[in-house]
Amino acid sequence: MSQEADVGAGLLTGADLPVQPIALVALGVAAILAGLFFPHDGWRLVLISGAAGCFSAGALMAARGLLRLRQSGLEARTALEMMEHDPAPCFCTGPGGAIVASNEAATRRFGERRGQPIARAISGMLPNSAAVVFRHETALVRRKVASETVVAPRGAVKLTAYRLGPGILWRLDDTGVVAHHAGEGIGLPMMVVSPSDTILSMNAAMRDVLGRRATSLDEVFDNMPVVPGRRSRLISAEGPIEVIPVVVPARDGRREVYAVPGLAEPPAASVAARAFESLPVALLHIGSDGRLLASNRHAQRLLGLSPEAGGPLSSIVEGLGRPVNDWVMDTLAERIPDRSEVVRARRKDAEQFLQITLSRITDATGPSLLAVLHDATELKTMERQFVQSQKMQAIGELAGGVAHDFNNLLTAISGHCDLLMLRHDPGDPDYADLVQINQNANRAAALVGQLLAFSRKQTLEPETIDLRDTMGELVHLLNRLVGEKITLTLSHDPGLLPIRADRRQLDQVIMNLVVNARDAMPGGGEIRVETRVVHLSEPLHRDRAEVPVGRYVTIRVRDQGHGIPPDKLTRIFEPFWTTKRAGEGTGLGLSMAYGIVKQTGGYIFVDSVVDVGSTFTIYCPVHDHPVERPVSAPEAATPRPDEGEAAVAAPRGNAVVLLVEDEAPVRAFASRALRLKGHTVIEAGSAEEALERLQDPSLKVDLFVTDVIMPGMDGPSWVRAALEQRPDVKVVFVSGYAEEQFEDGSMSIPNSVFLPKPFSLTDLTETVQRQLH
Repeated sequence: MSQEADVGAGLLTGADLPVQPIALVALGVAAILAGLFFPHDGWRLVLISGAAGCFSAGALMAARGLLRLRQSGLEARTALEMMEHDPAPCFCTGPGGAIVASNEAATRRFGERRGQPIARAISGMLPNSAAVVFRHETALVRRKVASETVVAPRGAVKLTAYRLGPGILWRLDDTGVVAHHAGEGIGLPMMVVSPSDTILSMNAAMRDVLGRRATSLDEVFDNMPVVPGRRSRLISAEGPIEVIPVVVPARDGRREVYAVPGLAEPPAASVAARAFESLPVALLHIGSDGRLLASNRHAQRLLGLSPEAGGPLSSIVEGLGRPVNDWVMDTLAERIPDRSEVVRARRKDAEQFLQITLSRITDATGPSLLAVLHDATELKTMERQFVQSQKMQAIGELAGGVAHDFNNLLTAISGHCDLLMLRHDPGDPDYADLVQINQNANRAAALVGQLLAFSRKQTLEPETIDLRDTMGELVHLLNRLVGEKITLTLSHDPGLLPIRADRRQLDQVIMNLVVNARDAMPGGGEIRVETRVVHLSEPLHRDRAEVPVGRYVTIRVRDQGHGIPPDKLTRIFEPFWTTKRAGEGTGLGLSMAYGIVKQTGGYIFVDSVVDVGSTFTIYCPVHDHPVERPVSAPEAATPRPDEGEAAVAAPRGNAVVLLVEDEAPVRAFASRALRLKGHTVIEAGSAEEALERLQDPSLKVDLFVTDVIMPGMDGPSWVRAALEQRPDVKVVFVSGYAEEQFEDGSMSIPNSVFLPKPFSLTDLTETVQRQLH
């Protein structure tokens, strides 16, 4: 390029040197002159030494400045060489903002502009060019590249600025011209619209129809928003025209809007018919009898139709929720408004959803329908995933609430059963019946525990565990569970890392998965249980979950069974849903596994191929923190002199217990159990009643036993208020929910413990005894 040498020289001029080295050299000269004429030898030496330092620093800074300028010049020359072959107009401006070079495309488009400010040079293409240039120059202070798409009279223009040392390289991409030509070939009114409904460009047909230039979509259509396929009125130069807008997504969020007129002409001669094949969207023409008259190539590709395909629309789509033919006839008769519907394609092998908008059009043959189709499979899939996640959450909330109520019932049943068993000897004829009641109550409690596991509201006792140790102990039980026909293989990663989980519950999860694998192979086979350490360098997106970046221990349980059909995979973690025959399972095994894994902070996924087998994979976060040492129980407080005898006699039971429980059967059982142990029990049916009783200053209370979830004030709230006046009273919280559901309220209360429901007589009395002493 002939301009390269001049531009490079301009970027390397001494005028561009920084001020600091010049100032240091000047200071050095002044110091030398002062030293030559200074009378005192010592000061003369000091001045000359300082001058030498200034000279050295100035020379070093000047050398560095020249090097940077030379590098900038090299960058500028390289950029100039590249932009010479760029088909888009490019300019290079110097430090003062004036143009020092331009490529052939810029000269051909704008003429010779050297020496002019860039804003003046491009003002004919960009409105308010000075403001646009200022925004780019301001952005280049913080970064090396700035870009902006500007709506110009002739279309959209993308202006990009690159910082090159003291200069700037400017590039203009006239994107509006491309969009302008896109709609010229079909002779149909068309415009390109931005995401904010600003019209970026329009073709000649649209300009002829409007008779003017519009800048916004609401200046073209009198009813907003514009819905693809729904009849709208276009404001033309001769008055409103009824058209059918067809919208095609383009790049950068833009849309191409085509206006298909409904003309009273024979279909073969109408503009709409000529545009039928040219429009880049799937279209169907449906006759007054509801049968398919024609389809364009995009619709044929989308639906898998042949060009000669006919028949009613119901033979092509389904899943509307009402007869498709009724929808077609109602639209033809204008009994219902035009609106989009989502249906499922019939003739596709894979599941495909379509968004269809029917619009009534009229020509010489009478009324008919134009159907505009869009592929809605991805949208429908996302909707189904969202609905599924909401359903799982709702089921979890329901299961947790039901389990909480059942725990209250089971506490009363098993508690009163314990009281009856205290009054009967093992030889009593009724004792065996009481044992049966107690055992079945415990079975019901285990079932409720599975519900709580699914809803993630059970009480966990997490600890740091090494799966090599725990599964080594568990494998003996698993071998007995799977039987002789099935081989159980265990494989560990040699570098396995610890995890933090409830060991008992995790064992239960693995047992459930192994039992399911066994049931899937009635003829025998192999079950492989593998543990591995994996590192995710980027989030893992699977199903409806996102596994964050980090290190995980994976547990895989593989079988060679009959597999799970794809249409059932999405439901296997739902409670009470099972693929087994009636009586072979409760449908809670996998839902319990799902809940335990999620409550532990992990993830569980399943892969299955019919007649090949299934693989369940659990991701547990690595826990490589120091092993937590159990905290020793605090020593019992030294009794006050006036209560020494009471403290010694306490194991025999003479404490005063305030029992707060809103469920009358549970309160009745708990009060009788505590009185049997010699305690004095004061009952309250609510937190407010408990606080009212505590207003008596003469009432001495040693222990609060309270439910957590109650109408009105909850357990932790009233206990916190009571401890302000009675700070030495200890607390036992009971609940059918997990402790972690209210840990913010209870764990901050000193001298408190948690007892989960359902609890037995022994559980209650031993917990109270430990808390008192």
